[in-house]
Amino acid sequence: MDANQAPLHKHLKRLSRITVTDAVYFITVCTHSRRRVLDNAVTAGVLRDEWASARERHGWRVGRYVVMPDHVHFFCQELPGGAKRSLSQFMKQWKEWSAKGVCRRLSLEAPVWQAGFFDHVLRSAESYAEKWAYVRGNPVRAGLVALWDDWPHQGWIDFDQPGCL
Repeated sequence: MDANQAPLHKHLKRLSRITVTDAVYFITVCTHSRRRVLDNAVTAGVLRDEWASARERHGWRVGRYVVMPDHVHFFCQELPGGAKRSLSQFMKQWKEWSAKGVCRRLSLEAPVWQAGFFDHVLRSAESYAEKWAYVRGNPVRAGLVALWDDWPHQGWIDFDQPGCL
C-alpha cells in the first residue's frame, strides 16, 4: 500500500488493542467437505474426552456444546491466570487430537475438520443466552429431534453458564 493511501479496513485496527477479561468464546468447527460423521456416540465421546482434557492440557475450560452431524458448537474460556496456549493453538491441537481419535475409532480417512474455525467473543450473559438458544435449537431446526433436550450429543464440561467454575 502506498504511504498516502488510507488502510482498507481502518476501523479494524482497533481490534488489536481490545482486551476482554475472562472472555467466553463461542466456537463453531465444521467437518471437511461437511461430511456427516459426528452424530454418533463414538465420535461424541471422542470430542467430549478432548474437551474434558482441555483444562489440563491447554489451559482452557469448555462449557456447553452441541455435536451436529457435520459441525460442532461449543463455548470455551481461558482459565484464570492465563492459558498455556492461545485460542488458535488450543483449537489447532484440539482439532488434531480429536481427528486422530475419530479416525482411529471409526476407521475414517483424514481430514476430519475444515481448515480454520469461527469464533465470537461473548460480551455479556445476554449474548451467551442468545448464542445458547441458537445452538440448542440446531437439532430441532435440522429435524433430528422434536425437542432440543432430546438430542443426545449435547451437554457441558466445566460450566453451563459463563463465569461458573
